Amino acid sequence: MTTTTVHRIHVALERNAYDVVIGDGSLHDIGAELLSAGVKAGRKVLVVTNPDVAGPYAETVMSSLRGQGFSVEMLVIEAGEQQKTPATMGLIHDAAFKARLERSSLMLALGGGVVGDMTGFAAATWLRGIGVVQVPTTLLAMVDAAIGGKTGVNHPGGKNLIGAFHQPSLVLIDQATLATLPIREFRAGMAEVVKYGILGDRNLFEELESCLDPSSPEGLGDERLTSILLRSAAAKARVVAADEREGGLRAILNYGHTFGHVVETLCGYGTWLHGEAVAIGMVAVGELAVQRGEWSRSEAERQAVLIQRIGLPTAWPDLDIERVLQTLEGDKKVLDGRLRFVMPTAIGEVVIKDDISREQILSCLRSLRA
Repeated sequence: MTTTTVHRIHVALERNAYDVVIGDGSLHDIGAELLSAGVKAGRKVLVVTNPDVAGPYAETVMSSLRGQGFSVEMLVIEAGEQQKTPATMGLIHDAAFKARLERSSLMLALGGGVVGDMTGFAAATWLRGIGVVQVPTTLLAMVDAAIGGKTGVNHPGGKNLIGAFHQPSLVLIDQATLATLPIREFRAGMAEVVKYGILGDRNLFEELESCLDPSSPEGLGDERLTSILLRSAAAKARVVAADEREGGLRAILNYGHTFGHVVETLCGYGTWLHGEAVAIGMVAVGELAVQRGEWSRSEAERQAVLIQRIGLPTAWPDLDIERVLQTLEGDKKVLDGRLRFVMPTAIGEVVIKDDISREQILSCLRSLRA
C-alpha cells in the first residue's frame, strides 16, 4: 500500500527533538520512518498493543519493521483504564526481560492512550530509560496523549500520579486506523479537540460549531478530519516545545482535566472514558469561570452545546462533595499547596489561576448538581 500525502510536524525540543508523522496508510512505512529517525537496522523492538488493535494492525507494523531489518517481538495486553496499573506495567517489564532488550532497543506503543502511557513509562524505567515510539490508533491519543512525553499509570488515589516525562523518538499517526475505532472512542477524542479550540484556536472551535454533524468521522469528512489532526498535533507540539516539563505554559493543556480526573477517580476507572470525563470537566470549570466573572454565560453555553452535539456527556455525576474536594487536593497539579485551574476567559483564551477558594469550588459543585 502506498501512503498518501505525508505531513510532518517537528517537536522542537532543545534535546531529543522528534517528528510527528501523519499520513493515511503510514503504518506500512513505520520501518522506514524509524530508519529516517536515526534508529539503526537490527535494533530490537518490543511492540506493545491490545487485542482490539493487534488483530487489524499488528502484522502490518511488524512486517514493516522486519522488512527494514529490525528484530521484533510483540506483547498483547488488556488496555482499559482499569488496567493502567503498576501491575500491568510489570507485564511489559517481564516481556522486555524475556526479549533481552538493551539500552539501544525500543518499545513501540501501538494503540490508544492507555497503551501509550504504560509503554512510555515502561520504556522510561527499563534499564533506566530506553527509546519509545508512539503509534496511536485512537483520536484522543493522536491529538493529545501520544505527543509530549507524559507517561504513567494510575494510583487508587488519583489518575497518573505515578509516571515520568519520557519523550518518544517518533510519533506516527495513520488516519486510516480511525476506521475501526468505536464511535464512543472517537467522540471521546473529540473532547480534546474542543479543548484546543477553547485554549487557543477560536477558528477551530467555530469550524466545529459550523459542522452539521461533528459527532462522527463521516460527519466531519476526510478533509476536515485531517485538518483537525494537523491543527491539534501542531498546537500540542508548540506548547510542549515551549515548556517540555510543565513548568508554566504547558499547564494550559490540563483544561478540563482537573475536574475530569476527579470524575474518573471517584466514579471508578473505566466508568467514563478519559475524553468523556474531560468533557464533563470542561463544562464544570466553565461554570466556575462564569461564577467568578471571568467568562460569559453565553460562551460557556456555546461550549456545552458543542460538547453535547458531539455526543459527549456534560452533566456532573452524583459525587460526594467532600470526596471531590479531597481528590482535588491530592491532584498532581497542586503547587505549593494551591490548586491550579485552567480557566477560560473567552473562546480561544485561557489563564491559569491558583486563587480559587474552597467556597467557590463548593458553590460551583452545588450549581452543577442543581
